[in-house]
Amino acid sequence: MFNRIHHIAIICTNYEISKDFYVNKLGFEVLAEVYRAERKSYKLDLAVNRVYQIELFSFENPIARPSRPEAAGLRHLAFEVDNVEETSLALNEKGIVTEPIRVDEFTGKKFTFFTDPDGLPLEIYQQ
Repeated sequence: MFNRIHHIAIICTNYEISKDFYVNKLGFEVLAEVYRAERKSYKLDLAVNRVYQIELFSFENPIARPSRPEAAGLRHLAFEVDNVEETSLALNEKGIVTEPIRVDEFTGKKFTFFTDPDGLPLEIYQQ
């Protein structure tokens, strides 16, 4: 019935800051960028490792939504990486603060969290 997750949509409060974060700091590839004048809204299609996965939207005055890891709804967005330590250091060098690296008690894999410019929890998880 379901094949895979097609995309994840993220609404940001400052389009230029979020675009810089996802494109220049995280290195996601821009597939398409559209400005919808009637909605005063940008839509940026992004690829993670050449696979279309994220839609970044901007809207005028979006409503704040709880995004702490324990709030109801989407808990966080996790990205698989080859090496958590190396990725964490690379993020830190770009001014992105990461939490201390932890180990998943069930899988033995390393992981850590950081946030996007709007406070959305993001995770890197070792392959």
